[in-house]
Amino acid sequence: MFTRTSRISKPQLSTALSSAIADWARSDGLTWIYMIKALAACFLALGIAMKLDLAQPRTAMITVFIVMQPQSGMVLAKSFYRICGTLVGLAATLVLVSLFSQEPEMFVASTGIWIGICTAGAAYSRNFKSYGFVLAGYTAALIGIPASQHPDGAVISAFTRVAEVVVGILSSGLVSALVFPRHTGDQLRIALQGRFTTFAGYAANALSSRVDRQQMEATNARFIAEIVGFESMRSAAIFETADSRMRGRRLARLNSEFMTLSTRFYALSQSMNRLRDAGTQEAHCAIERLQPYFLEIAPLLAKAAEQVKSPKDAMQLAIQLEVYEAQLPKRINETRTNLAASPRAGTLEYDTGGELLHRFVSDLYAYTATYASLISDTHQREQWVGSYEPKTNLLAAAVAGFRTTLLTILLGAFWIATAWPNGLTLTVAVATAAALISTSPNPMRTALQMTGGALLSSVTGTVVALGVYPHIDGFALMCAALTPFLLMGVWMTTRPTLAGCGVGYLIFFSFLAGPDNTMHYDPASFLDSVLALVLSMLVTTVAFAVLLPPSTPWLRNRLLSDLRRQVVTASRADMGRVRSHFESGARDLAFQFNALAPAEPELKRDALRWLLLVLEVGNAVIDLRKEVAALPTDAGQARSMPWRLPLATALATTLDALTALFDVPRADRFEGALSATVDAIVAVQQIVASFTPTGPEPHGLRGILCQLHFIRTALLDPQSPLEPFLNRRADALKGISHAT
Repeated sequence: MFTRTSRISKPQLSTALSSAIADWARSDGLTWIYMIKALAACFLALGIAMKLDLAQPRTAMITVFIVMQPQSGMVLAKSFYRICGTLVGLAATLVLVSLFSQEPEMFVASTGIWIGICTAGAAYSRNFKSYGFVLAGYTAALIGIPASQHPDGAVISAFTRVAEVVVGILSSGLVSALVFPRHTGDQLRIALQGRFTTFAGYAANALSSRVDRQQMEATNARFIAEIVGFESMRSAAIFETADSRMRGRRLARLNSEFMTLSTRFYALSQSMNRLRDAGTQEAHCAIERLQPYFLEIAPLLAKAAEQVKSPKDAMQLAIQLEVYEAQLPKRINETRTNLAASPRAGTLEYDTGGELLHRFVSDLYAYTATYASLISDTHQREQWVGSYEPKTNLLAAAVAGFRTTLLTILLGAFWIATAWPNGLTLTVAVATAAALISTSPNPMRTALQMTGGALLSSVTGTVVALGVYPHIDGFALMCAALTPFLLMGVWMTTRPTLAGCGVGYLIFFSFLAGPDNTMHYDPASFLDSVLALVLSMLVTTVAFAVLLPPSTPWLRNRLLSDLRRQVVTASRADMGRVRSHFESGARDLAFQFNALAPAEPELKRDALRWLLLVLEVGNAVIDLRKEVAALPTDAGQARSMPWRLPLATALATTLDALTALFDVPRADRFEGALSATVDAIVAVQQIVASFTPTGPEPHGLRGILCQLHFIRTALLDPQSPLEPFLNRRADALKGISHAT
């Protein structure tokens, strides 16, 4: 029996082929375009440097590979700060050479201190400004140390090196902006749409049914990386187009509002989960009254997840949310009035859930309205005073600077003591590598990868310099000979697991095999340079492994401590920008912690649990402070009224106890914070009760009560990182009960 095989028609084949080509163009095609652009920028910088007869065109080549990024906005942003840093480094170099050129020991020591200060600044800034700090130190090492050997020509040598660096920077920016540019602004639009869709779908599912805590934690962990990455892209996009600059504040506001929105929704979800876990009649009654509101919002969000693809689509949703948000407080109060008639009403639980629900809807409307405003070139929502504030541990930055200073001074002393001709190369390479490595998210991993790249470049560089260059002539043949070796390095930088190795390979290959205007065939001197470069990376890696290594528990513990102390920020910082600074600082610290524990899921989960608790309690503290500040001050409710003093005292005691607990978590401080919160709840309830016979309670007291109740439930959550103190407390209470 024969079966007929189906044949693919020509139109089907053409469609399949077109689809395959389109998929390739969106993935590997973009990688190949970037690789070709990197090579083009490299050869352009080399050609210009040679045409200008600059002494070391390889410096321009190295700069290209340090600056080059797939997105043009990233290149332009880095280039701006790198040029600024280069000019600062030039000024510092000229000062140091003029002061200490006759005293090599003093010169090496002062240069090491300068490079260490710049490294500490780069590690502390953790943004595009860090590139300026890196270049300020890198320039001093690259220019100052060689110039100190010939102080009579130091000024000419310094300006020549700066010219080489600037040629590399400008070549990178020019190629990136003109040759198949990939704009960061386009990525921002894609990220915004994807984030809105993801959050709307997640919130709709969570409001429709109970969401597993593990799923909530995973979703919030993904939001951390997205928020930090979005801020980085936004900072770069403003360098690209006027359109991005006109919307810059709104984009920053969107990121801040999304942080608040995601925290608010997590708090609302946790509040409902805790009510379900409580199993009491009051909790059941509160859930039963709140559930209809959730079932109203969920379909609206589910529809938004499917239909909102642009700011124009968000406009209609913003209008619906504005109407719903305006009516919600009245409806919640009407339900509360009916609930209060029940003997086991659970009004405090209901009030807390209703307050969180209203704040969530209000924040959702604000985020949607800001997103919709992007359709206009100018908008009143552009007038926003908040900002994203990255947080870095000052001690960790100081350690990075000290390590670089110590390395530079020790290797400089070795160079002076041994009079090794290539000790100069060793010192410059160590200073440059240490400064670059210190700014990476995981310095130890980067050091190991760059060492691997240096070893590989020592082999390929030797092949090119001693085996290829003697047999070619002319710029075109030189570019053709360098292409396969450079392509390999650029390809490695496009792979996350090999990025550090690729950067090390490109820098050290350019240092070894980068051409000069006048080439010298000297195998002995070349191999001596290879030895110096490989030794520099080995010494640097050992230093990062031995001298207070950044991947050891001490830094993770410091970051975790700083994360907890964000509650102190929420309690004491100025109210003007406290929320955006609190939210961004907490997430930035968590992001750093995750980078230092990539293969340790338990540590990352512990940090995430602390982050979520800090966000819950910190936001409640900020809301509490705002409710107190908004209390009416008319004649009947002035600050001199008798009920004001006990309220202020109870709240101040609670905030002090909470800050003490999160500053240094201990069992006694946990008990103190819990007791102070309960006492404050009782005090506010007594104040509210005192108003019942004579008139309505002051507006805001119910909100204060809700925030205190929410803080209490967060402290008592058995799945929070405070669980050990809770278990110890339960054991103590059992012991007292048994003795009684």
